[in-house]
Order: sequence, then C-alpha cells, then structure tokens
Amino acid sequence: MRFGYFIPQGWRHDLTEVAPENHWETMRSLLQHADTATTPDGSFAFDSVWVYDHFHTVPAPTEQATHEAWTLMAAFAAASDRVRLGQMCTCMAYREPTYLAKVAATVDAISGGRTEMGIGAGWYEHEWRAYGYGFPSAGERLLALDEGVQIMANMWRNGSSGTFEGKRYQVDGALCYPQPLQTVHVDGDDKPSIPLWIAGGGEKKTLLTAAKYAQYTNFAGDLATFTHKSNVLRDHCQAVGREFSDITRSGNFNVLIGTEKEIADKEAWLESVYRKHTPEKADAELEGWRSTPLRGTAEQIVETLLEWKQAGLGYQISYFPNAAEDRDQIATFAREVVPQLQG
Repeated sequence: MRFGYFIPQGWRHDLTEVAPENHWETMRSLLQHADTATTPDGSFAFDSVWVYDHFHTVPAPTEQATHEAWTLMAAFAAASDRVRLGQMCTCMAYREPTYLAKVAATVDAISGGRTEMGIGAGWYEHEWRAYGYGFPSAGERLLALDEGVQIMANMWRNGSSGTFEGKRYQVDGALCYPQPLQTVHVDGDDKPSIPLWIAGGGEKKTLLTAAKYAQYTNFAGDLATFTHKSNVLRDHCQAVGREFSDITRSGNFNVLIGTEKEIADKEAWLESVYRKHTPEKADAELEGWRSTPLRGTAEQIVETLLEWKQAGLGYQISYFPNAAEDRDQIATFAREVVPQLQG
C-alpha cells in the first residue's frame, strides 16, 4: 500500500487559525515535510501530497481563504524534489480539457515528472453557479468527464488532440508540447502521459470511464461499499477488455490517530472551527469525523487498513485535522502505521 496526505489549503476551514500572510509558508512547510518524512527503517513514508479543486469553503461558502488547486500544483512543483503532486479531484468542467492538458503538462515539466491527474465530474452546486458554470445535469457532467479524459490522453500521448467530435467537446489539432515527462503503459507500449485518477463511485458511468481510461480510481465509503464498487469496476474492465489489475484503487480518509484524550482534543478543535464558521452544518461535519474508519490508536488503524488492503485498496490518502499547527499525528502515522502496510 502507498500513502499520501492532503495539504491544508483552506477549503475545509483548515487555515482559519493561520494569518493570511503565513498561508503559503504553512503549505510549503507541510509539502517539504512530505518530501522528506521517513519511517523508522529510513524508507520514505509518503508518496504524494494532495489538494482539492474548489473555490469556496465547505460545508458552506464563507469568506475564509480557499487557495486554487492548479496554482498550488505549479508552486508545489517548484518547491519540492521527490513527492508526487495531485488534486482529488479536478472538476472536468471548470477548465476546458485542452487547456487543462496543457497546464498539467507544464506542471509535469516543472516537477520533473511528478504530476498526478485526479479528475471527476464535479458536484458543489453553489460553486458551479457562483462562478458562472451553470449546473448541468449529472448525465451532462459525466459526459464531459468521459470526453475530457479522452482529449487529455490524446494530447499527452500524441502531442495533439487530433480531431475530436464529441457531444460535449469538439476540438481540432490542439497541441501539447512539451509532452509529459512521465509515461504510462497503454496497449502494450509506454507512451508519454500523466496518470489519470478517475474519482467517484458512480456505477453506470464513472466506473465505466475508469475502466476504459484510468490508471487509478478513487472511491471509498465503508468497506462493504468499497468491495461492491470494486466488483462493479471489475465487471466493467472485463466488458471493455481491460485488465482489472492494471488499475490501482485508492481512497481518501479522515484520520484521527492517538489516545482517546488526543482524539478528543482533535475533535474539540474541529468542533470549535465548525461552530464558529458554519454553525448550521457543524453537526453533520462532526458526525462524519466520528464515523471515520480510521479513528483510534495506531494499532487499531493498522488493523483497519489491513482489512481494506485485503479488499484491494492499494493507495490511502489521509486528511489530518489541524495539520497546519499539529504534525504529531502525521509523525505518528509515518512511524507506526505506514511501515506495517507499505510495499
């Protein structure tokens, strides 16, 4: 199993206690910590860092900062050396796929080939409408996802979109040079490309798109849900002639690690933030934290993740509360959890 974690960027009210002039230094410091953090045997603990592609805070829009994902990707690329850089996940319709392919390829060049493309159909209706994107039906958003990843893959692998006449997108000869520095294995050959992480668990459309194009998926829920959706993905792979084992399944998890006292302190911090900034949504947010599968001592979290690994989870991405001010939880995870599951 491989591991990554989210950098606080403000979307989940995780920079509210940090002065605005210190936001970048806080993010950069956590990025560089991931770049160098090791387990007791000297192995690197974290393979990747992640941000969210959102413009307004959640669970409700506020005036608190939310830093833009792809601007951060470029900055992270220049400020780190090893760790891979992703978004979970980019909303397909927020940027034209031709433009997004070009942006991602540039970030890949800056980073030396460390970009991951998390991509999904999008869901945050208030944000869509506030930024003038409207809010198309789920079917239209999923169509944009399916066509968009085809266009991006064509541009990365061939240097050009070619002529693409879709229902949502029509492009003709959009160039993408330089091509990505990294490659993916496609149809028996290695081709320039950025790995595609198709995010979402929609069984009829999203997982079918993943079966056709993804190197990674990103869905979780509880263990039973993860197992069920994995089986749906397997069926789609069989239908489109794809090896199920070619796709790494990942999941994002809120993590509360430590003693009961340490966890209670973290929950108290979360409650203070939500009650202050989004009081009408606080109860639902706190319940999500209390019900996370990864809550408990390091030993309990290892036991839980071993069950998920047995079910096929190959990549786990953590969100740690108050990471901007408290790295003890990250250190505990790297020291006591990662070595038990890595590899």
